[in-house]
Amino acid sequence: MTGYTVEGGRKLSGDVTVHGAKNAVLPILAATLLADHSTLLNCPSLTDVNAACNILEHLGCSVVREDNSITVSAESLADCIVPEHLMREMRSSVVFLGAIIARCGKARVSMPGGCELGPRPIDLHLSALEKMGVVVEEEHGYLNCTVPDRLRGATISLTFPSVGATENIMLAACTAEGETVIHNPAREPEIIDLANFLQKAGANIRIVENGTIYIRGVKALRGVEHRVIPDRIAAATYLCAAAVTGGDVLLREVVPAHLFSIFPVLEEAGCSISHVGGAVRLFAPKRPAPFRCIRTMPYPGFPTDAQSPVMAVSCLAKGTSLFVENIFENRYKQAGELMRMGARIKVEGKVAVVEGVAKLHGASVVCTDLRGGASLCLAALAAEGKSEITDIRHIERGYQDFDKNLISLGAIMEKTEFPL
Repeated sequence: MTGYTVEGGRKLSGDVTVHGAKNAVLPILAATLLADHSTLLNCPSLTDVNAACNILEHLGCSVVREDNSITVSAESLADCIVPEHLMREMRSSVVFLGAIIARCGKARVSMPGGCELGPRPIDLHLSALEKMGVVVEEEHGYLNCTVPDRLRGATISLTFPSVGATENIMLAACTAEGETVIHNPAREPEIIDLANFLQKAGANIRIVENGTIYIRGVKALRGVEHRVIPDRIAAATYLCAAAVTGGDVLLREVVPAHLFSIFPVLEEAGCSISHVGGAVRLFAPKRPAPFRCIRTMPYPGFPTDAQSPVMAVSCLAKGTSLFVENIFENRYKQAGELMRMGARIKVEGKVAVVEGVAKLHGASVVCTDLRGGASLCLAALAAEGKSEITDIRHIERGYQDFDKNLISLGAIMEKTEFPL
């Protein structure tokens, strides 16, 4: 089993270039099914991205990767079925559903199960697609989706601003007959990036000030070149790495506006943050102040994906911090592993109370999920002694060169093979 060995107790300093956004590139890769030939720039090298490319190749696309670019040729699409083993490779693989239906008029995909963060029901996806003329039948763990006539525009009001549902509706609506209106859609930067890609490809999309999305279907999309936005959660994680170690870190190639819900939280901890253009610098105090209350919310609120890295910072705060998780029901799985390092955390339902301690100590811990795994690494960087962090496949789903970037900032860590 692959893991990290980390020697803690060193302040991080230096600069890091932030890679492209995982949560932006995945739906855009699905969107390449709607055009003949597209090139995406600033694509991170992640296992989730590899899984998305595997799905595209299975469907009959040609996928060519060169450094941080991916070129997809979808002229010879040969299949509309995504088998179970490919669906299970990537948690958000259901985002291919809307694009396949739009391209083929039908789709057959394995029902997505739960994940390490708890169940991710897709009822919002399916009910929206049904309004657009899709007939959905469940059969032996598969979803059989067909369009008897053709996709048609519809007015859809989401009861929750689901990112995945919004993406699937957008992908299905681009070539549907008539106009689709999405009320209460997700408003994350990754949604805007998907809209930008689709607009370049010829889609007729308009997003108004209150977030409502209007899409008037066109006959076809054309291939384009598009640069994926920087990963705001990776950026937040490296800022937390500086905050937890009392360091001084400069991030390059970020969009500061995407981090405006995170800056005030880290400033509450005593960090000094400045940003100019596409660069952000954080200078941290020797020991952070506590966080009064962090509530995760849909964008532009505090992101659930940043909760775990910030919790690592709170473990060493001079006081008690409160977290309220409003997005996923099982997002505190890292808490038990942090406690093995000496953290004091009490979890009850969606609330976690973290009583800061003067120091953490190295321990053997196991990654529980993507962001939770990053949280354990940050705690290990600040802990006294050596830590062994195993099952880092979770981390590799969402962070490119995580260990190399931290080492460039002064961390002492290495990738190691541990016995099973």
